[in-house]
Amino acid sequence: MKINDNGTERNATAEEIAYYQAWQADIETTTQAQAEAEAARQAAKDAVLTKLGLTADEVVALLS
Repeated sequence: MKINDNGTERNATAEEIAYYQAWQADIETTTQAQAEAEAARQAAKDAVLTKLGLTADEVVALLS
């Protein structure tokens, strides 16, 4: 792995590689959590629309 250090390209240290790998894992975890939260929000929204017997287009028409 290469690092650009103030315009000088060099090999990354073991510490920098470990930091990058931890950072990458954190990004993947956050992305997955956001996707799951969005799916839960959408499921809740769909449940409310189903309970009310309305479509999304009908809700938009009612609220606009």
